[in-house]
Amino acid sequence: TMSRHAQQLRDHDINPCIAETDASTKCMDDNNYKKDMCTAYFLKYKNCRKFWHDIMMQRKRSGVKPEMPSAEERKKMLESVG
Repeated sequence: TMSRHAQQLRDHDINPCIAETDASTKCMDDNNYKKDMCTAYFLKYKNCRKFWHDIMMQRKRSGVKPEMPSAEERKKMLESVG
């Protein structure tokens, strides 16, 4: 059974970067853990984290709850920015 933390990391409403995490992990698995082969995946993950972190900070300052938009809400936000 997964720990509460592990479950949260797999929860799309809590973690906006599951796809990027999984892609990075798969890249590492496929390339015998040669990190330099997966730089693009790590960068995408890092950009994802930064993007949603900035949005969380904005929402926090504005008093919007929850600070992390739900998976559905994030999808709409991304569609609106194209």
